[in-house]
Amino acid sequence: MPPVLGVSHSILGQPWRWRALAADARDGFGADDLVTQLLLARGAPREALDQHRLPSIRAFMPDPSIFRDMDRAAARLADAVQSGERVAVFGDYDVDGATSAALLILILRDLGIEARAYIPDRLLEGYGPSGEALVRLASEGASLIVTVDCGAQAFDALAAASAHPVDVVVVDHHKCAATLPIAHALVNPNRLDEDEGAAHGHLAAVGVCFLLAAALIRTLRARGFFAGRPEPRLIDHLDIVALGTVADVAQLRGLNRAFVAQGLKVMAQRRNPGLAALITASRLTRAPTCSDLGFALGPRINAGGRVGRADLGVRLLTTRDPDEARTIAEELDRLNEDRRMIEGDVQQAAEASAPNDRRVVVVAGDGWHPGVIGIVAGRLKEKLGRPAIVIAIDAHGIGKGSGRSIAGVDLGAAVLAAKEHGLLIAGGGHAMAAGLTIAADQVQAFAAFLEERLAAGIDRAMGDRALLVDAVLAPGGITPALVESLDVGGPYGMGWPAPRIAVGPARIIKSDIVGNGHVRAIVAGDDGRSFKAVAFRAADSALGQALLGAAPHRKLWLAGRAKIDDWGSRPAAELHLEDAAWAN
Repeated sequence: MPPVLGVSHSILGQPWRWRALAADARDGFGADDLVTQLLLARGAPREALDQHRLPSIRAFMPDPSIFRDMDRAAARLADAVQSGERVAVFGDYDVDGATSAALLILILRDLGIEARAYIPDRLLEGYGPSGEALVRLASEGASLIVTVDCGAQAFDALAAASAHPVDVVVVDHHKCAATLPIAHALVNPNRLDEDEGAAHGHLAAVGVCFLLAAALIRTLRARGFFAGRPEPRLIDHLDIVALGTVADVAQLRGLNRAFVAQGLKVMAQRRNPGLAALITASRLTRAPTCSDLGFALGPRINAGGRVGRADLGVRLLTTRDPDEARTIAEELDRLNEDRRMIEGDVQQAAEASAPNDRRVVVVAGDGWHPGVIGIVAGRLKEKLGRPAIVIAIDAHGIGKGSGRSIAGVDLGAAVLAAKEHGLLIAGGGHAMAAGLTIAADQVQAFAAFLEERLAAGIDRAMGDRALLVDAVLAPGGITPALVESLDVGGPYGMGWPAPRIAVGPARIIKSDIVGNGHVRAIVAGDDGRSFKAVAFRAADSALGQALLGAAPHRKLWLAGRAKIDDWGSRPAAELHLEDAAWAN
């Protein structure tokens, strides 16, 4: 298939191609049926277009019993509810962990159990459950501990807990080893022995928790528990599920997309006091969008675990007191500003030490704050187009690492293999992200291991790299009405990418640098109609330099995402640029 607009080598060195939508997929639909084209291009089957156009929980919800250990986990939780046991929920300190813990705590509260939340301190305890923490929870009276978004690799911790009178149920979504740790039940769609449930391996942990909550309610219903009391409304907590799903960069297909589509509707009603306060603290005056979950709300929840108190996120999402919610939300907003400053320092140091001759970027630094290494890894991955791992070495010579990958390269499996080869103290993750603990003197050997294991896959992924385009428009086509039409095919995110529009030919009327290295340009077509375009963090890139230095007579094709700019007196459309190519 020839490149879009003849662009075989753009300013950023890549060809432009139509998104994977074969010509025959267009047959039978009108040229103006843009949403249908978008759905087909993202893999929606022709026979299920209506289902994907308006994704609902009912349409995509599987029977929870298809997952291994799900019924056993639900039965144990039901026993705890009926017996009034003391339950502890052990979560991770990121958004998925916080929302997973909050979801179960809220459901158990609706069922008459006030469960205790335990979120480990990132700096003092590290990732996942420790034997010391689990044993302490048991000694303080918990007879049931549910670990959420962690536990699949906690062999030693769960073995320690097994020697005490406490049952542990693990609810996770990270890669599992062939052997599983000791637990009363381990629910994880990414278990290697999973059958039907493996089709849902893209769920975030909060999605798995939602399925467990559904199984719990069904189990209690069968036991007659609701004969004299109302059933909890799971649907009311979809705002929390949506937040955790998007913030964990889970693929927005199937059930995940339904979670987010319906969760945004619930969030717009601001029923959860903590989320309502967080929306206000984020200075959002409209109903949150999918993008807001990832870039406004999620980072603030994360800030507590990164540079503040790890339990703030769970406390915010589970409080019933609006005043407490406002106080916590404001604290998280302040911590998020602290996180940004720390992140900037680590990112600058990481970029300076990033190797140019490696397919996998592995950088390590003494004293780097471990709370921001995941964000910095993501920035490096985006800037360099390669998988990146950032490792913070502490005063004892132990490194905490976080990695982000590119499409087609399974970083979680590689980290797990490195652990099995004895290169890591601990490690795990999923295809696009991973975490690890490593001795400082093993960093170079680990980098070499990843290079050898992933080189071929990275070469294939980078060789296949192209900018995928959904539509081509004249400059006058960038309008609020267009954005509204495109939004009908959402929500968009990982695995269900937002539509990319190619626009032109157009001239740069004016360009300048704004904010933190963003390039802003006013663009006009031959008809004189103009719009604003923004290339984020692009001032030092080839794209940014081309925009800043374009001669008035030279014309460009521009590619990016059409968005609404609502800062002015009336909404206008703008283009968030991702690439450009010379048209003459």
